[in-house]
Amino acid sequence: MLPQVHEVLGLLEGGFSDLRVLVVGDIMLDRYIHGEVERISPEAPVPVLRHAQRYERAGGAANVAMNLAGLGLHATLAGFWGADREKEELAALLDQEGVNYGPVITGSLPTISKTRIVARTQQMLRLDIESQKKPSPEELQRLIDTSVAAVAHADAVILSDYAKGALSEQLCKAVIRAARDRAIPVLVDPKTRDLGKYSGATTVCPNLNELSQATGVPSNEVDALLHAAEKQVVEHEFEYLTVTMSEKGIRIVRPGYTYHSPARAREVFDVSGAGDTVIATLAASLAGGLKVETAIELANLAAGIVIAKVGTVPITSGELVELLTPSQNLRSDERVLDRDRVKRRVEEWRSAGETIVFTNGCFDLLHVGHITLLEDCRRFGSKLVVGLNTDASVQRLKGPTRPVVGEQERARVMAALAAVDAVVLFDEDTPLELIRELKPSVLVKGGDYTIETVVGHEDVIAAGGRVEIVPTVAGFSTTNIVKKLTGVC
Repeated sequence: MLPQVHEVLGLLEGGFSDLRVLVVGDIMLDRYIHGEVERISPEAPVPVLRHAQRYERAGGAANVAMNLAGLGLHATLAGFWGADREKEELAALLDQEGVNYGPVITGSLPTISKTRIVARTQQMLRLDIESQKKPSPEELQRLIDTSVAAVAHADAVILSDYAKGALSEQLCKAVIRAARDRAIPVLVDPKTRDLGKYSGATTVCPNLNELSQATGVPSNEVDALLHAAEKQVVEHEFEYLTVTMSEKGIRIVRPGYTYHSPARAREVFDVSGAGDTVIATLAASLAGGLKVETAIELANLAAGIVIAKVGTVPITSGELVELLTPSQNLRSDERVLDRDRVKRRVEEWRSAGETIVFTNGCFDLLHVGHITLLEDCRRFGSKLVVGLNTDASVQRLKGPTRPVVGEQERARVMAALAAVDAVVLFDEDTPLELIRELKPSVLVKGGDYTIETVVGHEDVIAAGGRVEIVPTVAGFSTTNIVKKLTGVC
């Protein structure tokens, strides 16, 4: 089970929105052309692709920023692009996700682009367009100035190095120094044989091949390679190295300590952008105050999601929430949510294709009638949300001696039941506003009701949902239990 899952869900369901991460690096546009190959060309021995669709995605450092935005953070991007159509296409993609690209410099070189030709899910060819020249000294200095200025507004910094010229050693040192002066984490995705370029960073995230190049140890000699990694930590004053090990998972390395997170088994369709997802999730987690071990586990889960997709596709908070919230994986207190978080979770479940069922009640002194109602509710869908009257609401409905059990205790007991996926308190006399906010697919009420007398029935039916009436279990009620306890017959 994921460590700190309650804190993780809090960040994914709104907490990340208060955080800002700066991404500095090589910006690219990824194009995809998909089609079918049915014959070989008569002009040359090459396959003929019959075009089906084309689309663009943000690549390189821009994809890192898109991953951060998908997790709900405020992402700021710095780097270079050209004065060309590719810039406009990239800007449109970034605008859609709310990424701030104010610090990006429009330089003299063209925007880097990669075009992938794909037959079904098999990549046949990649066409790269980029200049062999490097940005001018004046352009590099402008990027240093804008990047350092942007550090002042960040909770974490990512240096996304694709060895395309944006991340000079001077820029890396200036940004790392500015970030460390503010005591915020700096994470690096490296593309160099000398990790000294990133000295003083919180962590550098090489894969095994990159670590092999930096240490001179063959990548298949994993134990010796990880031992050499410890020396890199000391030599370059990193806090730790984060080594991505493909199908073996991710490992934290520092002298005298390692932590290994095994890869989550998933069908792999495309590893493009997986490293961007890992470093974005790590940075978001550290900016959010999570432990390093939790950050690694969450990044591993995120990578497992994106490699199951075709193309460079960023992670979203909803995908992680869906993965983390099967009822059996959560403690009861992790299923008790406030109004804002329950709305977000229901939206995430709904977008994942779940059928949302809602019921409500005081549920004071839980008894077999309540259990039967909840089990019946679960038959109507895949996720059950229970609206629970607060103590004040119960008193207005039942009188000054009720409830017998307080609202927090009632919520925890209700959330501990296997049939229940989320519990939310409401203070009104009826759950009408809550029903309108959650828009359940199925509204369930237990007792002697007709559909027309169930609060919220009009809203649910108007939205395409339905109302179910479940008969009560005869002889069981909280009122009868209270009478027995007080000797009143």
